[in-house]
Amino acid sequence: MDRLRRLVPILAWLPRYRRADLPGDLTAGLTTAVMLIPQAMAYAMIAGLPPIVGLYAAIAPPIVYAVFGSSPKLAVGPVAMDSLLVAAALSSLALVGGETIVVAAAALAALVGLIQLAMGALRLGFVVTFLSQPVLSGFTSAAALVIAASQIGALFGVKLSPSTGLHTILGELWGARAGIHVPTLLVGLAAVSLLIGLARFRGKAIVVVALAIISSTLFDLAGRGVAVLGEIPAGLPGFALPWISSTTLISLAPAALTIALLSFMEAISSGLAVAGPDDRPDADRELVALGLSNLATGLMRGYPIAGGLSRTAVNAQAGARTGLAGVFTAAIVAVALLLLTPLLHGLPKAALAAIIVVAVAGLVDLKLPRTLWRLRRRELLTLGVTFAATLTLGITTGLALGVLLSLVLFVLRTTRPHTAVLGRLPGTTVYRNLDRFPDALPVPGLVIVRIDAQLYFANVAFLRETLMRLIDEAATPVRGVILDAAGIHDVDISALNTLQELHRGLAAKDIALYFAAVTGPVRDLLARSGFQDLLGADKFAITTHEAVQQALGERCSVDPRVLQANH
Repeated sequence: MDRLRRLVPILAWLPRYRRADLPGDLTAGLTTAVMLIPQAMAYAMIAGLPPIVGLYAAIAPPIVYAVFGSSPKLAVGPVAMDSLLVAAALSSLALVGGETIVVAAAALAALVGLIQLAMGALRLGFVVTFLSQPVLSGFTSAAALVIAASQIGALFGVKLSPSTGLHTILGELWGARAGIHVPTLLVGLAAVSLLIGLARFRGKAIVVVALAIISSTLFDLAGRGVAVLGEIPAGLPGFALPWISSTTLISLAPAALTIALLSFMEAISSGLAVAGPDDRPDADRELVALGLSNLATGLMRGYPIAGGLSRTAVNAQAGARTGLAGVFTAAIVAVALLLLTPLLHGLPKAALAAIIVVAVAGLVDLKLPRTLWRLRRRELLTLGVTFAATLTLGITTGLALGVLLSLVLFVLRTTRPHTAVLGRLPGTTVYRNLDRFPDALPVPGLVIVRIDAQLYFANVAFLRETLMRLIDEAATPVRGVILDAAGIHDVDISALNTLQELHRGLAAKDIALYFAAVTGPVRDLLARSGFQDLLGADKFAITTHEAVQQALGERCSVDPRVLQANH
């Protein structure tokens, strides 16, 4: 039974549901729904889909997530980032036979769900660690600009071809500048101004939608050439398998993998942002919950979903206590589909475009680049490359290049790790980096080095070259090399063989090799391999000072246990 509760979390919290939690869940569900309804339609437009598809994608996922999700406050549904990825995938798709763009979007959602389910079953939640913060920041900021630019056509009343390259969009707008429709532009600017003016009001999007519909009716905006939503079919979506050809399926696979990873990252980061000490989301369970939610929306004519940070924050602030808040949100969206779709007929598309532009403006991250400039300029390069590539080459390519660059920089850092040449602080038995402690004094006849990394095939040659260079540059003949191993937490077989070669090469020059402060796992490895016996037990010391005394032939004057405690 306990295993079943872990797999289906609602079985754990629903039997213990308290009546006192109901007002908070109900308020949160209503508040989030008011925010979700206009956003869902707007985000579907980003994806190049009919607005009704966004509402379809806002019903099944919150209910499924309430059953299987591990976060009581996460609000799932259509999000801007996934919508842009969907647009990129669908815009380059060559449909065959009787396939439609809506069916392809539903199939993409189902494929994303299957990938996430497989990852959850294989406990692959750790893969999210490959998306570093600079990569995510650069990607998100650039994608926000691309999302905003993708709405320029709707805001200016001109027809632009779908594109995920900012320069392409701006170039097309310049070419179509003579066709800008002034009434449409005025509607869009008015909506943007109102949204900014109501910035602190959570229901600002629904207010803009209501006022836009009223204005459309009063001033006959459709008759003046302003594009409106038009007929929206009433009723709930039905169950339908999104059948597509194998060719289309293969074409969608790369986008599905990208969306699966990114939507998982969005969901887990959003859940962690509002989590308390007792309701932190579990990565592998989140993959399963999101996978089932995406599979459900794919079978209900929706498109890929994720956990949105802004709606999750509103959900938590409005008082959500359990996943029942998401069920209430879905119920309200369903009621809107049943009763309110006739009211949406005259809604100007420019108003929805304004909602998108204002919503994604907050995704542009200006803080992290400033922080990286002060603290980690190498990582600023990763952010900048990801940002530029996403803007110019497309969102999938930009994200892939960012991850690749992060891995390349990581490998470069580990192949040339931080290495310190140590000297003794006068009057103490403490040894510190000569470059950082001017008072520290080198020990004549000894080279003392600390390396702060694991030793493996890619960096052990760097260690050997560093030691040989220091021996050659020493002011006095070297009789011993001491390796402070406190920062070495692992040694692979290639590094072990190189250490043996290093020992033999130094012994040929009458130079002894000593190890100090070796960690337990590394010491066990050296013992099992026979390297400890090859070197000799007297060549291993608890502290650097003890190793220095052994190398100089002095008697140890300090209790090694005391030195170990001080270290």
